Amino acid sequence: MHGIDFKEIQEKLSDGFRPWQRSFQFWARASDIYTGYKVFQLRVSFVKDVKKQEELWETQHELAAHKIYAMCSDLGGFFLKVAQILGKPDLAPAAWVRKLVTLCDQAPATPFDSIRLVLEKELGKSIDEVFESFDDKPLGSASIAQVHRARVKGDKRDVVVKVQHPGVEKLMMTDIRNLQIFALYMQKTDIKFDLFSITKEMEKQIGYEFDFKREANAMEKIRRFLYDNNRKSPVLVPRVLPQLVTRRVLVMDYVNGIPILRLGDEMAKRGINPRGRMAEAAKLNILSSLSKAYGQMILKSGFFHADPHPGNILICKDYGQVKELPDHLRLGYANLVISIADNNASLASQSFRELGIVTFAKCENEQQELLQLAKTMFDTKMPTGVSVLQPFSEDSSIKKISVEGFPEELFSVLRTVILLRGLSVGIGLNYSCAQQWKPIAEEALLASGRHSPGRKQKRRFSSLRRLYTRD
Repeated sequence: MHGIDFKEIQEKLSDGFRPWQRSFQFWARASDIYTGYKVFQLRVSFVKDVKKQEELWETQHELAAHKIYAMCSDLGGFFLKVAQILGKPDLAPAAWVRKLVTLCDQAPATPFDSIRLVLEKELGKSIDEVFESFDDKPLGSASIAQVHRARVKGDKRDVVVKVQHPGVEKLMMTDIRNLQIFALYMQKTDIKFDLFSITKEMEKQIGYEFDFKREANAMEKIRRFLYDNNRKSPVLVPRVLPQLVTRRVLVMDYVNGIPILRLGDEMAKRGINPRGRMAEAAKLNILSSLSKAYGQMILKSGFFHADPHPGNILICKDYGQVKELPDHLRLGYANLVISIADNNASLASQSFRELGIVTFAKCENEQQELLQLAKTMFDTKMPTGVSVLQPFSEDSSIKKISVEGFPEELFSVLRTVILLRGLSVGIGLNYSCAQQWKPIAEEALLASGRHSPGRKQKRRFSSLRRLYTRD
């Protein structure tokens, strides 16, 4: 007769209780941040001096930033992805960005003993049987997985071994469902935007991220597409070792590099002026190559990597979040790109309807505001003299035109553009992806038979100097 394993029972009870504990922590903290802003809005409405109002708002944003940072840091998991979205210099208040940007690269690592168990269970062999060398200190750790540098037996090249954190999938799905309820409340009370559809698409995409076999197939598909459509691929896609890929483990080539937002620091170390002509040319080249790759992926194939945050443009690229757009959305988005590049309000309005973006106008100049909304959502270029884009401010287009229906599948495109905009602002450049993607959009429409050859513009990209301006 076997004795009762109290430790095992305790662990099972603990695992069952954790989702409830996380839910309580999220709602307690989110409610505190939300009510803090609502009380402040009432208080600041009695202050008439504009400068004093701005100072008070900055103080409130600082206070909220510390609370949001603490929540995302303590809960980890999905909330690290929330921090990646909120911590964009073009989107959130500056105080949030200053605090949250430090969180994107600092997900807590899983102890190596736990990583070893996952690796050996997935590969069916001990680490020593598969790898000649294995660095037990991770190169980096993100919300779903962490990566280690290693060398496979019989191969002289270094590889990166990506291993899922054990138990994180269940917790992350709990986090997403809590956020969905919060999103429903916010869109009914404060933000006239279909946030719930966005969170549903996030749920679907993050579910895919836990399947590394799917991720490996996506990497190869994107690599083939970029090499087939360019004399030289605009970005380097690491080679996957297919015999060492499972649902929770992915092994790929190690690619040496530096984080894109630390480019200026690296240049300074090498004696190059980060604001000089040589540095500007390098930044233009990097951003142009990255943006060109995304334009081709979204508009020509509809299959694209949907997570270009700074943490992914590092040692190697993370292909966990890939998205395939149906043709009707791909071609509808091509029309929208052209409308933004040409400043065509009528075409933008038509494109919104074609994409299934349902809006309700609360202003007289509906088409112009709709065009401005399209630029805010789907172009990387910042308005002249603006360094922080606040889409939910009182004078923003979203306040004048509420977005009542937003296709879930289009969220990945929206997120990609927002992240590309954040990258460009982060390295000190201001450029329009719509201008750069316009020839690609026209080519996609022409190939589908929806674009008259007579309207075809020159295929060559406009001068980079026209696309990019220095802050």
